Amino acid sequence: MLSDFAISPALPVGDLARARTFYEGVLGFTPEEVLEGPGQVFYRSGGTTFFIYVTGSAGTNRATAAAWSVTGIADVVAELRSKGVVFEEYDFPGLKTEDGIAEVPGGKAAWFTDPEGNILALDELT
Repeated sequence: MLSDFAISPALPVGDLARARTFYEGVLGFTPEEVLEGPGQVFYRSGGTTFFIYVTGSAGTNRATAAAWSVTGIADVVAELRSKGVVFEEYDFPGLKTEDGIAEVPGGKAAWFTDPEGNILALDELT
């Protein structure tokens, strides 16, 4: 039933201004809608939307909150690094990054955090 409907990731933030600086200034998104009262900003990414919202629970999730499927992951990582994004380095059984990028089943992936601590990912599936 739910597979018939669009889904929009919701990313918690503690400081809306700081988060907007990151999502708009660093990642390059343009706000589609801003709801100042409840502290929400909606963005479009490809054919989907996601939103950031103010909450006291920001930064408590220790798992990937959202992922973008990209082409040319090494180039995307390099461009984001040039804007100050720091990529995570992992060395777990079955997962090891090299220069921020890991070989994963079906392709490659890279992870970074936003200023609120949300873990975001890039993946390039082959």
